Amino acid sequence: MNGDDDTPRPAPPLEIGKPLDLLSVAELEARIKALRHEIARLEAAVAAKRAANAAAEAFFRK
Repeated sequence: MNGDDDTPRPAPPLEIGKPLDLLSVAELEARIKALRHEIARLEAAVAAKRAANAAAEAFFRK
């Protein structure tokens, strides 16, 4: 396999704490968008786990 194919490559992971002074405004905005998406995903996971815990507590209290 050569490196000249047009298959999309996954985006590199965001590095928390990476120096920001060399990034462009567009790159900074892209990082903000990606982090907001990740925060929403994490908040949804927390809500789902809390709901599961509440359901388990309700079930075992009976």
